[in-house]
Amino acid sequence: MPRAHDDAAAVPGASGGVHAQSLTSREPGTPSDGGARKARAGSVGRIPGLRPRRKPGDGGEVAAADVDLVDGLAAPTRRTVVAWLTERPSAATRQARLQVLAAFLRWLHDTDPALEPLAATGAHLDAYCDGALSGTLAVGVRTPGKPLSPATVSRKRAMLSAFYTFAWRSGAVRPGSVPALTPGDRRLLRKGIARLAADGRPAEAAAVALLDATGAPVAALAGITLQDLRAVTAGEPAIVTVPDGRGDLVAFPIPALARPLLRTLSSSRTPGEPLIRQDDGHPVDARWVKDALTEAAMAGGIPRRRAELLDPHMMRAPTVTDLLRTRPTY
Repeated sequence: MPRAHDDAAAVPGASGGVHAQSLTSREPGTPSDGGARKARAGSVGRIPGLRPRRKPGDGGEVAAADVDLVDGLAAPTRRTVVAWLTERPSAATRQARLQVLAAFLRWLHDTDPALEPLAATGAHLDAYCDGALSGTLAVGVRTPGKPLSPATVSRKRAMLSAFYTFAWRSGAVRPGSVPALTPGDRRLLRKGIARLAADGRPAEAAAVALLDATGAPVAALAGITLQDLRAVTAGEPAIVTVPDGRGDLVAFPIPALARPLLRTLSSSRTPGEPLIRQDDGHPVDARWVKDALTEAAMAGGIPRRRAELLDPHMMRAPTVTDLLRTRPTY
């Protein structure tokens, strides 16, 4: 894989996340303790395949700044990252995981310095990926201001989702910090979707209905066009194709509730034009979809406090298999 070093400046300390001592005070390659620094005991740099590269020709395999960043995390977070990196024996996979996670952590710290990395939500992940797609990121990418391809962003999203899923399964993420949607929540959410539709809000209703039915990321929902809809018979669209977390296209049946909504939206769209957009014509983003999800939840009877904790990432699944297994039947 390429020796990339996304925004290689190390992350300053953050409460509960990175140690208070700034990593930027120790530039890669700077001598310490009378000589060149070596990977200390417990360092990510001791993991096979992750030897830090501090100068040309030193045999390093990954950017030293990425190793130093993870080594500087608070102990519980660092242990979780190390466990995730060593979960796979492939050196190439470990290198890709370290590079992508380090880039995201730099962006996360720049965006919300006080946030502990394991407390990040799906909204943070959506914002990072949306920014990478649009080229608006100044931190967390190799070339600030340059948009990344949808395939590249999909790979990053899948890898970051895998990390947070691993953290949750291993107990590193506090129980209850991300409340799971229950079958009862889903039923109430669908009632709320119907009420949004009845209130003349087809875009919001359709977005939440498709989110519930497909688990697609926000960027995928925002990119759905007429070409992504298929009608099994003449009339309302019955199938929608969306990219999963790996960038592959997956076909899903459109829930009956969403079919007339998409037909209504399609009537005012030209080929290639996004079906779901904001009232002012701008593309939908993570905040817009989260707000629509919250409003649909409250409209269906989910208490406000609970509804406001929901975010689009909670509806997602990391693989095609999981998508097909967890989506409800209509």
